[in-house]
Amino acid sequence: MPYLLLTLSALIWSGNFVISRAMNATIPPAGFVFWRWLVAVIILAPIALPRLRREWPIVRANLLLICICGFFGVTLFNYLIYTAVHTTTAINAALVNSAIPMFIIIFARVFYGQRVTLRQHTGIALSLAGVATIILQGDLARIRTLSFNRGDLLVLLAAVAWALYSVALRRYPQGLNPFLFLFCMAVTGLIFLIPFYAIELASGKFMTPNPATILSIGYVGIFASVVAFSMWNSGLRQVGAHMGGQFVHLMPAFSTILAVLFLGERLHLFHIAGIALIFVGILCATLEKKRPIAAV
Repeated sequence: MPYLLLTLSALIWSGNFVISRAMNATIPPAGFVFWRWLVAVIILAPIALPRLRREWPIVRANLLLICICGFFGVTLFNYLIYTAVHTTTAINAALVNSAIPMFIIIFARVFYGQRVTLRQHTGIALSLAGVATIILQGDLARIRTLSFNRGDLLVLLAAVAWALYSVALRRYPQGLNPFLFLFCMAVTGLIFLIPFYAIELASGKFMTPNPATILSIGYVGIFASVVAFSMWNSGLRQVGAHMGGQFVHLMPAFSTILAVLFLGERLHLFHIAGIALIFVGILCATLEKKRPIAAV
């Protein structure tokens, strides 16, 4: 079940990545983050607020963890990604974003002494090979044509932020309702976002309300924020960040499938090969029996 949750969250976030690229000219990055998470807070409020008074002692005792998750998972990661899509290509973004599992393994090792088995290393390598196959379109010579810019650095920083957020979830407090945790995380993330949004508004960058922007904000606010984050948090609490992080590699595969289904792009042999390698790698890394980290 946790692997299904992680897979579905990767699928939903693939749609979010496609939308953010499509709307980067009409929704400024800080505004995208603000309205996305404001929608999430409004949706979560009826569920979370009745529990807040009862579980306030747990919330208060874990405010630092909530602030860390809110800053890295809500504010920094999303703002950097939405800013990066203005100046980088989809190929480069997918390439750099694939570094997330590596950062998760490094941080899990540094902060918790988490060991990775040879089987898991093999699975990770296979998944990375699948991502590279899709990015390079099955042609190693394309490595020579790849170039990196400011947007790529922002995606790399976003990958570090997401890895820190994922690893921090290991300290998820027992007895705290998951929706209340996500609500508090979203509120703190919005608070941290205020300076970024204020600077953006002061520079004259505004979102123009129209059907496309409203539908986009609705999708990322409901599905990419509430639904996907809830599933990701639940999955990681059960299998650990070093295992669950491998499911990030599914996003390039899902993005390819979505492009074929909804954008009319052609499916090539290198797509099939890359997707197959990713799935085999994840199976190899996760089939080994592991003792789950405390679940809520």
